[in-house]
Formats: sequence, structure tokens, C-alpha cells
Amino acid sequence: MKYLFAGLLITLTVGLSSPAMALSDGRAATRFSLQEAADFSKYIEYELAYRGAHVAIVYRSDDAFDSLPGHVPYSHASFWVYTPIDAADGRTLYGYTVFNLYHRVDRPGESYLVQDWPLNFARSDVTGRVGVIVPLPEMQNRILDVMASPIYEELHNPDYSLISNPNDLRLQNSTEFVLDVVSSAAWEIDAERERIKVNINAYFDPTELAFSGWDRFAAPLFNPALRLDDQGDDVQMADFRSMSEFMSVYNLAQAVFELESTAIASAGASVPTASSHQ
Repeated sequence: MKYLFAGLLITLTVGLSSPAMALSDGRAATRFSLQEAADFSKYIEYELAYRGAHVAIVYRSDDAFDSLPGHVPYSHASFWVYTPIDAADGRTLYGYTVFNLYHRVDRPGESYLVQDWPLNFARSDVTGRVGVIVPLPEMQNRILDVMASPIYEELHNPDYSLISNPNDLRLQNSTEFVLDVVSSAAWEIDAERERIKVNINAYFDPTELAFSGWDRFAAPLFNPALRLDDQGDDVQMADFRSMSEFMSVYNLAQAVFELESTAIASAGASVPTASSHQ
């Protein structure tokens, strides 16, 4: 394993949730056992550490997307940050913590920011597969600068939709929030989301989803977290595909790859390997 630096350039305050947190609303899924989720989270951490990543963007899928029109391989995005963690015995350990945007259970149209463990992230996964983007070292430093400043929270819009239009200011989900943070870091724009959206509209090619007229009418009735107020003629979102293409085209990423869990391998798929491209 490649050696990770002794610590971050910027120390982040870590407020960790209980291991029950997961899914897009903070609840754990039951697709895999606790041990399988733990093994998968450690596997992800190993691959990030092997690449010397202080910051990575990791995508997963949860139950919320099972009934949506079109195909989006990953529905949730988060930042994984290698950071100091205060142990119960007073020691300072180093490992990855996960920075998420979740929507509230009782108010699904409202989101909040939370930091938790890699295990929590893996417990909400329902496919045993994640997509990973490792930014270039300079971009990692810029993202850390944003995350360690008030800009990070100022970029958060609590008005939530499971699918949000990355070109629109009205609603936001986890994938759009990650895009906003990366854009702020790339273009060195503070918390001026209006300026960020101008650049996103010019340079970012969002993913279009196949929503019929009936889908647009019925989907919000079945899922209150799905609001389409910010969508135009086409339903668009930022996802792993569009984000990885954006960061690769504009030379912001050093690696893009996908990982499969050993749970899938034991069920008949190939042994998990990291397939990557620069």
C-alpha cells in the first residue's frame, strides 16, 4: 500500500453519526449483512489509500432509485476525506470519514449535511458496486480548502429533490452539492452559487433521464422526496457519468474507476478489481 501523508493540510472537525446511518435519508439498507458492508467499506478505503487519495468522490446506489424511469447507475455522492480521528482512549488515528448530504425522514423535501463512517455509507448500498473519482492533488487541496471554510455549508441548499437540475438554483441533492463544491474549488468561486451555475451551464453536460409526461406527474406522488420544480423540458441531473466526464475533460481527475464488493463476487460475479482510467 502506498504511504499516505501523516495528516491533512487542513484539519477537519469530525462529528460522526451512529452506525445506523445510511440511504439518501440516513437509514441503513438490508441488502447486505453488516459483515459484508464492513468488508466492502474497508475495500473502498484500501483502494483510496493505495492511490494516496486525501479526497475522493464516491458514488453508490440505494433503494430510492429502484422505481425511477431511465437508468442512473449511482444515486448518491459523497466526499471521502482522509482525516485525523480522535479515539476514545485519547489517541489520534487517521482514516477516512464520509461527508454526506441526506434528506430528512420526516421532511423529505429538506436536506442536511453530516459526517459519518465508511461503514455507514456501505450499509446503504444496494448493488455492491461504487463509482469513484480521485481528483488531481491540486484539486484535492482546493476541495479541502472549501470544506474547511464556511463556503462548504454556504453552498448547501436545504431544499431537496432526489433528482435536482444542476443548472438550477432552486433544489439540490447530494450529486449536485458535490458538483457545486468541486466547481467552487475548480474556479475558485466562493459561495456565489449564481456564478457557479453560470459556469456549470457553460461547461458541464448533465445526464438526461427518460421521464414521460405520466412519470413527471406520478413520480412525486409516490415519492415526496422527488420534486421536479427545477426541471425544464428535459429532466436532468449530475451523476457519476457526467461528473467523471466533466472532471476528465477539464483535467481535474487523476483516476476514475468502479469497485465491486466481495458479496457480489461470492454470488457468481468476478473477483472485485479496480477498473480505472485516467
